[in-house]
Amino acid sequence: MPRRKSGQDPLSRRERQIMDIAHRRGRVTIREVLEELPDPPSYSAVRALVGVLEEKGHLRHLADGPRYVYTPTQSRERVRKSALAHLVDTFFGGSKAETVAALLDLGGRELTVAELDDLGEMIEQARKEGR
Repeated sequence: MPRRKSGQDPLSRRERQIMDIAHRRGRVTIREVLEELPDPPSYSAVRALVGVLEEKGHLRHLADGPRYVYTPTQSRERVRKSALAHLVDTFFGGSKAETVAALLDLGGRELTVAELDDLGEMIEQARKEGR
């Protein structure tokens, strides 16, 4: 079966959960995924989902004796940037300012003085770099 390029296919809720586990742990077995999944399906279902993620190019496996150990094909940072860019494009028309405004407007999540200072420094740095 031809391997698809990573990022082409959107991930299902379960696939995202599995990828979160794989990124958090770095390497996982099917058994470890089962232990961490909320309301886990059967072993066979998880194995099939991991196979789909491997086919999509998000995971790869290494043989470790009789079992396979799966690792993400892309770093968490790269996946985070890609997901954030998709979110900004999809929900905010590509506007970084609207995205930040929405984050600042989240109810019940007040920013600390230190976080506001950090944001101010990032904005000033972006101005200097012409971003």
